[in-house]
Amino acid sequence: MMEAKTPSESMAIMTDLVLPSETNPLNNLFGGELLARMDRAASIAARRHSRRITVTASVNHVAFNKTVPLGSVLTVEAKISRAFRTSMEVYLDVWIEDRFSGERSKANEAIYTFVAVDDTGIPTEVPPIKPETSLEKERFAGALRRKQLSLVLAGKMNPHDATELKALFTD
Repeated sequence: MMEAKTPSESMAIMTDLVLPSETNPLNNLFGGELLARMDRAASIAARRHSRRITVTASVNHVAFNKTVPLGSVLTVEAKISRAFRTSMEVYLDVWIEDRFSGERSKANEAIYTFVAVDDTGIPTEVPPIKPETSLEKERFAGALRRKQLSLVLAGKMNPHDATELKALFTD
């Protein structure tokens, strides 16, 4: 069995400025531009964890909680929250830095799933994750519920077999 890695070993941080060509008529960052930035950061985190070529399998959740104005300093932080056999859940936090005070506030978050593949595109095993902080442990625990929900909704898992989901509703 592969040796477990910590989420901090995979962390990818990308900081960039929001430019005029990346904004809509209200001078806020296009949602698609933010998705692309998050996809790149998540890809780096997945590659760091697996040391393999990685491909985006799904965008499981995206919350556009705050607009990101033109000229903002935007930071995307990506970490592996849980590793399964060949797939990895990547949790992303997006921060905006206030231009005047320098304070950071959380603007958005997302959860992506990546699959590690070999040189021929065949899925390959990835190391497990060993969460350290309370937030990492919380995200690790939630990842199995999110995976089961996704599989049930896609018709790939019988709801009766979704033990983690059932545990939320039964005592």
